[in-house]
Amino acid sequence: MAELKEFIVAIELGSSKMTAIAGQKKPDGSISVLAMVREESSSFIHKGVVYNIDKTAQCLSNIVKKLEMQLNTRVRQVFVGVGGQSVHSVRNTIVHNLDVETIVTREMVTELMDENRATDYPDQAVLEIVEQEYRVDSNLQTDPVGIRASRLEGNFLNILIRRSFLQNLIKSFEAADVKVAGMFVAPIELGNVLVSENVRRSGCAIVDLGADTTTVAVYSRNLLRHLVVIPLGANNITKDIATLQMEESEAEKMKLKYASAYTDLSEIDDTLRYSIDVERQVESRKFTEIVEARVEEIILNVREHIPAEYGDKLLGGIILTGGGSNLKNIDIAFRTHTIDKVSIASFVSIAINSGDPVIKRRDGMCNTVLGLLAKGYENCAGADLSKRDLFTPEDTPDEEDDGSGKANNFGGALAGEKARQEKERKEKAEQERLERERLEAQRKRELEERIRQENEKKPWNRFKKFISKVTEDMVRGEE
Repeated sequence: MAELKEFIVAIELGSSKMTAIAGQKKPDGSISVLAMVREESSSFIHKGVVYNIDKTAQCLSNIVKKLEMQLNTRVRQVFVGVGGQSVHSVRNTIVHNLDVETIVTREMVTELMDENRATDYPDQAVLEIVEQEYRVDSNLQTDPVGIRASRLEGNFLNILIRRSFLQNLIKSFEAADVKVAGMFVAPIELGNVLVSENVRRSGCAIVDLGADTTTVAVYSRNLLRHLVVIPLGANNITKDIATLQMEESEAEKMKLKYASAYTDLSEIDDTLRYSIDVERQVESRKFTEIVEARVEEIILNVREHIPAEYGDKLLGGIILTGGGSNLKNIDIAFRTHTIDKVSIASFVSIAINSGDPVIKRRDGMCNTVLGLLAKGYENCAGADLSKRDLFTPEDTPDEEDDGSGKANNFGGALAGEKARQEKERKEKAEQERLERERLEAQRKRELEERIRQENEKKPWNRFKKFISKVTEDMVRGEE
């Protein structure tokens, strides 16, 4: 067998770009990026959601092959980040009233977690569960084990996704024949590498300004408290600019060159015009008003989705990241409409060693995929391609491969989805069985009723025949 290398591969399915990255974790906690491939994805991924399975599968296959060429090593499996529209958090509370005052055990906590995991959300799948505090009688505890109580309450934050969206994602990887080692909630992994535990403990809101979506993750006491994906992003600004009678490609260039999230009214020059090309121009005031109107809408949506109970407790402030955070004066615009403490996190907090020019720009565009890479926990390397020869079959399983082919491990979400489908199958089979038994019992009752009625009629029929015969005999006797 060929000697295996050691590296982790992560894939982010963004609305504008699909990114695959390979890297090695070092003993000092740093990560060395070995290769990265990015491809356009806007034609088949909208608002972070797979809409065209075939095109997504083709893109997945392409970027994995390109990554293998850069690494000169087969990619055996990958880690995947999930985000986008419909991903959101839901709070859930499970309460167990104990018969007598009892010392809380690990088994009792596990029962609460299992009961929460079994909670059914119509048309939704659970991606991940974030434990919150436990209430032991009237006291909040992060770990209730060993404490005497008569009432135990578990509080959980369940991260959900629309089931059809998850199924599209799973089908895309299966169609591409790309094995998945694990699936992560992308906004959570972004938060883990973007800010320190101290900041998350003091309370903060991480706002990832993407192309089609804006993701808001609220932290307090080092726990994720709220997660929502707003279906508005930087592309909405581009489309608004395009209403000034230009193509979207031209609008994007205009946005990058002239757009500002905030402009002081005294600084607006009514005589100034921005050039679209050598022949066309647009008034700067109209351009500014269009940009700022959409930016304000996005910011007000962010503010609306920060729960009121945490709004005044964000001691770590609002932290902006993602491609949209590069918009000029975006931090000033947020301060104008939200809180004073607003900062921009252009790069992750862990040490990254890379010669890739996109990563070296440190502009927030690669933060999420780097977070996914940092979360990866299992070697993704297959056989060394440079050591293959004509006698090595192309489809020979790589060393350490479990031989499961397309069998993917989409974490708890896939396990939960399969369990749900199996549960629905069993419930349907049970319903069909009960319905058959009901119909059979009904037919039996109807048959018994007919027999009973017929039996009741038999004596009367015999009596009628006897009377008829006697009457006939009497008539013949009279004759």
